Amino acid sequence: MKVRIIEGCIGCGLCAGTCPSVFCIGKDGLAEVCAPPVGADEEAAAAQAAANCPVGVIKTED
Repeated sequence: MKVRIIEGCIGCGLCAGTCPSVFCIGKDGLAEVCAPPVGADEEAAAAQAAANCPVGVIKTED
């Protein structure tokens, strides 16, 4: 699975809290993908983070 964050992140930290092995908060206070590509054992958590993003800026691809 590939994960990316498009413009519009508000830095709420939900993604990093849900899947800290993939997402982190950068020095600018916004989310970043810290560990691409997403491993099979992390896919469910990464998908959950994308689904729960309050501004819908996390995009996933198989």
